[in-house]
Amino acid sequence: MSNKKFPKEESEAHWKNLLNEEEFRVLRKKGTESPFSGKYNLHIEKENYVCGACKTTLFTSNQKFDSGCGWPSFDDAKKDAVEFILDKSHGMIRTEVVCSNCGGHLGHLFNDGPTETGQRYCINSISLDFKEG
Repeated sequence: MSNKKFPKEESEAHWKNLLNEEEFRVLRKKGTESPFSGKYNLHIEKENYVCGACKTTLFTSNQKFDSGCGWPSFDDAKKDAVEFILDKSHGMIRTEVVCSNCGGHLGHLFNDGPTETGQRYCINSISLDFKEG
């Protein structure tokens, strides 16, 4: 994780106990899930997508769209729910998206979205939970 402090600071042991191995790999170690494998990629239920680690509301179903990229895509996030970190890994320059409450890795932000925001938040399903009502 980055050196930034987040409101919900927990030990690595806490996260390992709370999350399964794959959730820990993605949320805490900045991994990614295989494209088209996540349970929320084609999910169309209405309500809120929350952080898979701390349950902070991140996105609404109204912000979700099908980009065809293989991961859930959103054109915006809830106000102050996410933070952005410059990511120079894998020989690329990208914008990493993390939960502003716990710092969990969610995915990346791209400026190629088809809606008026022009943004595409490309988010790992495993980094999310869904909360109805």
